[in-house]
Amino acid sequence: MRVRLWPPRPAAPNPSASRVAYLTTTHGDAALSYQVQGTGSPLILIHGLAGSGRWWARNVDALSEQFRVYVIDLIGFGGSRIRSYGNRFILNEAADILLAFMDRLGIDRASLMGHSMGGHIAAALAASTPARVERLVLVDAAALPIRRGAASHLLALSVSLPRFPMRFLPVLLVDSWRAGLRTIWRAGRELLVSDIQVDVAQIRVPTLVVWGARDRIVPTDLGRRLATSVPGATLLVVDGAGHNPMWERPDEFNRAVLAFLTGA
Repeated sequence: MRVRLWPPRPAAPNPSASRVAYLTTTHGDAALSYQVQGTGSPLILIHGLAGSGRWWARNVDALSEQFRVYVIDLIGFGGSRIRSYGNRFILNEAADILLAFMDRLGIDRASLMGHSMGGHIAAALAASTPARVERLVLVDAAALPIRRGAASHLLALSVSLPRFPMRFLPVLLVDSWRAGLRTIWRAGRELLVSDIQVDVAQIRVPTLVVWGARDRIVPTDLGRRLATSVPGATLLVVDGAGHNPMWERPDEFNRAVLAFLTGA
């Protein structure tokens, strides 16, 4: 796809304010919503299906003590929109848009952390453009084929909903409403049929795979397969957590991720 910067790059953003990065894509002008907090090496957080940057709310403060953290909303989700294509999210173009975002803000190289569908995008970018990625964290990432149909996946999601923390459910419901069922359904179908196994095997950046031991949406066995597929990757299984360990076990999650990202 074609992605370029529009309008010209602005001055450096205010660290405490929400921002919009304007990009021109093949399908029209996009407004990519993001927040930035902290100083240090850049770290980009990428949410999953039906989500937004709010899913990282329990992690940003801890991570920003040592990194300049960028929390983005993918197009069609949260506050990010594309004007002339119905806000449609296109999975196989998401990594290119993320690269354009980095170019827009003058980020030459960053660590990436992606959850679920965001992990798929982060893994694809790390495989295709390793020079732009410092370290990679894949959280319950849908980066290998799940081998189930859309109906079966929705059933797994519905079974998992009662296990989500009560404080997380309003966030999930509001973000799902903002994205809309059409966007979620289309993105979910693209994710289920996408296969980047060959790309994952080409990743050469230091990688941490984090998984919730009770994840029924993207099963833990898939996490073990993913950690084996990425050369040199380390696997951390978080006991008591489901599909969202960064929300369900934030203290343990933040400590482990910071230790990895800093090389401690």
